[in-house]
Amino acid sequence: MAKKEFSFNEAMIEIEKILNNIESGDLDVDKLSVEVKRASELIKQCQKKLRTTEEEINSIFKDLA
Repeated sequence: MAKKEFSFNEAMIEIEKILNNIESGDLDVDKLSVEVKRASELIKQCQKKLRTTEEEINSIFKDLA
């Protein structure tokens, strides 16, 4: 199966849902650990995407100069 391309916006939506669930107290302790790990993975992916995008944009501007 082909790996689904990373979507920054979808990751942000999922992170927001996880945070809302944590803040509302709807998660039991067993599920809390799983959700926090998932949010951590998503945040790392988002940070990587932001760094990559910044590098690409800087490269584009450098080529224009």
